[in-house]
Amino acid sequence: MKIAGFDIGGANTDMAIIDFGSDGDMKEVRVDFRYLPMWLRKDELAETLLEMVGDDLDELEGVGVCMTAELVDAYPSKAAGVADIIDRVEGAFDVPVAYVSLSGMVDASEALKDPMNIAAANWVATSQIASAMSSDCIMVDVGSTTTDIIPVKDGFEAARGRNDLERLSTGELVYTGTLRTNVATIVDRVPLQDKWFRVSSELFAVTADVHRVLGNIRESDYTCSTPDGAGKSVEECMLRIARVLCADLELLSPGDVLDVAEYIYHQQILKIAEGIAEVSEREGLEEVVTTGLGMKILAKRAAEVLELECRTMDEFLTEEECVVAPAVGTALLMEDYLQAQG
Repeated sequence: MKIAGFDIGGANTDMAIIDFGSDGDMKEVRVDFRYLPMWLRKDELAETLLEMVGDDLDELEGVGVCMTAELVDAYPSKAAGVADIIDRVEGAFDVPVAYVSLSGMVDASEALKDPMNIAAANWVATSQIASAMSSDCIMVDVGSTTTDIIPVKDGFEAARGRNDLERLSTGELVYTGTLRTNVATIVDRVPLQDKWFRVSSELFAVTADVHRVLGNIRESDYTCSTPDGAGKSVEECMLRIARVLCADLELLSPGDVLDVAEYIYHQQILKIAEGIAEVSEREGLEEVVTTGLGMKILAKRAAEVLELECRTMDEFLTEEECVVAPAVGTALLMEDYLQAQG
């Protein structure tokens, strides 16, 4: 049985196609992703999904979907976003399709009855992979844009917040990510040359610039657009960071920019650690399982700051699969759903 799982985000759409053996084990996994800013190009969603599936289309027996793209400002409400995404997905595939919800996989008709049960439920799919590694842990998934911090107890997710609004109040959602976060949302001033400098609140640089300069990511990992439309070389990333201080590479040296980047990086780690600490103290959990693009450079570092035991999901999946973990988890849930349907 070959199943596709999609995680349709506001900026990135991720895919995992899993070929399951007769015993239900994963025989082969193929992953892919596309930068698809839904606030600009939502009309391209169906075409993009089919392009990603490619030659596997005729062999698919089911498609599972989770989403966070309903939040983009192209939609007047999250419910409208969910409905539009479902409509586009249903129009693309002729095989059974189901959607990750807070209460399991549901078909389109059930999803449309309660769209808020579908909105931003991708963490449900990822948490089941974490539970396979540890029955009592905190799953930390650092993606391009956000960080999910989900408690797992007795092998099941135990999140207090059931939607993004609630999770922002429980420490289970920290709106910071590896690539797309405006650095001015992480710091309001930075130390440099024994002085403190306030920063501009313009969108001059994003966290991808910081992590590229520090060598935390490769140029190929910088999959989002750049704030100034320029390239993704280290020098171009340094110039964008310099602009955050209303400067350029004539006013600041490369060493100055590296110092600023290191400070921003440390503050981002502390923001994630703050969320982990809130969940850890409340739930009495002291083991962390990390995944996502920021699995090692952010989530693991945050756990180390708190002196918590930490495992990375690449013990269970490949690093490429970890980057699209919600899509992998969605495919696994879809396989279970189809088996239950008989």
